[in-house]
Amino acid sequence: MKKLIAYIFLLALLKGYAQELNLPVWTQYLADNDFVISPTYAGIGDNLRIRANGLTQWVGVKDAPDNQSLYADFRIADRSGIGLSLYNDKNGNTRQKGVKFSFAQHLILDYKTKQYLSLGLSYNLNSFKIDINNFEGTDEMPFVDPSIVDDRSISNHNFDVGALYRYKDYYLSLNASNILPKDIDNFTGIEPSLLLNFQAYTGYVIKSKNNKYVQFEPSAYFQLYNSDGRSSTDINFKYRKFSRNENYYWIGASYRFLNDQFFEPLNLGPMAGIMQNKFYFAYSYQMTMNDLSGYNSGTHMITIGIDFLQGMSNCPCTKSTVRH
Repeated sequence: MKKLIAYIFLLALLKGYAQELNLPVWTQYLADNDFVISPTYAGIGDNLRIRANGLTQWVGVKDAPDNQSLYADFRIADRSGIGLSLYNDKNGNTRQKGVKFSFAQHLILDYKTKQYLSLGLSYNLNSFKIDINNFEGTDEMPFVDPSIVDDRSISNHNFDVGALYRYKDYYLSLNASNILPKDIDNFTGIEPSLLLNFQAYTGYVIKSKNNKYVQFEPSAYFQLYNSDGRSSTDINFKYRKFSRNENYYWIGASYRFLNDQFFEPLNLGPMAGIMQNKFYFAYSYQMTMNDLSGYNSGTHMITIGIDFLQGMSNCPCTKSTVRH
């Protein structure tokens, strides 16, 4: 039991530090919404896309992390896109809310070979708060320290930059999040000030030779924290089936691991989604593959969304790969 308590404390501590390193990324981007991980995807596609995500981590563990987020992006003119991201994250007695404003410019590198380059920039505003309402005494200190008053909070400003290269049905996105160092606040003396982290997202949409309505999409997502060198990778696979009127469904799976522990996965699980008459729904389940596996039922995520205000672009550089 002592080992379990120590393990939960360590993970919660690391998650608390990571809150301001990046928006919590699980498998939201696999719900056909790559804008989650990069501003470069803003405006790719023919619609205004709105996606809402609800994520509950480690169901069964008290005060486990919980997250809600909303993403919207659309194209302006033929080659530009803008986007908005909102999120609310709870982890024990810490609360974080954030907003991102994104802009992307899409360029044609070579029209004949279908090579495109997209550049993106996001401005981030994060608010971090310690909620003291649930503070309780312990056996060693039965009363809460009277010097702890008010919900202590601090706000931070930062930027993300990214580049997306596409060649036919192949894509590679490179991103840097929180490129500015953060001022240390007064909560703790061990809070990280270097919040820079890097992500790479790559994949290929394979169109079936036997059925033009079927696609296969292997992909990988890599994240590296510049402050301490920690890194993780997701390996993903999706099967997508279209109908004749652009509706579709998909099923897939994701495998997440630390890069120095390939055969010891952090999370493993299935996922599925459906698009019907511009309404979208997806569900993802992640099994916890560590010492906490016997104390929770995994991580659950639901995505709902809608596409509307359809308008075709005159530039192929904003054409989405999620079409047959």
